[in-house]
Amino acid sequence: MEHPYAPRDLQLPGFVPGSLPHTTIIGVYGVSSLLLVSLLWILSGRSGRVLKIDRWLMCWWAFTGLTHMILEGYFVFSPEFYKDQTGFYLAEVWKEYSKGDSRYAGRDSAVIAVEGITAVLEGPACLLAVYAIAKGKPYSHILQFAISVGQLYGTVVYFITSILDGDNFAASSYYYYAYYVVANSFWVLIPSLIALRSWKRICVASQGQDQKKTKVR
Repeated sequence: MEHPYAPRDLQLPGFVPGSLPHTTIIGVYGVSSLLLVSLLWILSGRSGRVLKIDRWLMCWWAFTGLTHMILEGYFVFSPEFYKDQTGFYLAEVWKEYSKGDSRYAGRDSAVIAVEGITAVLEGPACLLAVYAIAKGKPYSHILQFAISVGQLYGTVVYFITSILDGDNFAASSYYYYAYYVVANSFWVLIPSLIALRSWKRICVASQGQDQKKTKVR
């Protein structure tokens, strides 16, 4: 069966076309994400102790953490997802996304490495960030800064390796911009803002500690 990906000479023996339309794939992801965010927003507001900005951050960390662990985790540990004949949703997601970046279907080593680290390390760390914010843990901003820098690093490596290899992995301009550029831009913009905010908070806390030490002396 001929695949729809670029480059056309990409070898995918046993390829099975996706059975779900892209509207269904995106719709399921969008609705499930909305339900998750809504539930966490409601639960985080019950205590009355968590600031609104922190409630939004909890929603982001839960969303991105589960995305890393479930979607990206499935990709990492399912090397032959493109052969799936059952219509399993997660396999359908990656069959569709590969139209924007065929390195996923082709099992590019750089992509596997980035996604593997993201799924195994950053995913659980994101959920830990949700807990840290909810409980007001002192390591909250250090953790958020570290995860955000990790996400930015992974995204930069993802884009740079594509450019170095010719940046010719999208089936069309639509898939290139919709899947490869726009979908990944959220993991550039949002982590950048969070890293900046957490860095400022860390600096303020550090300055406060220095002032206390000076007074003690």
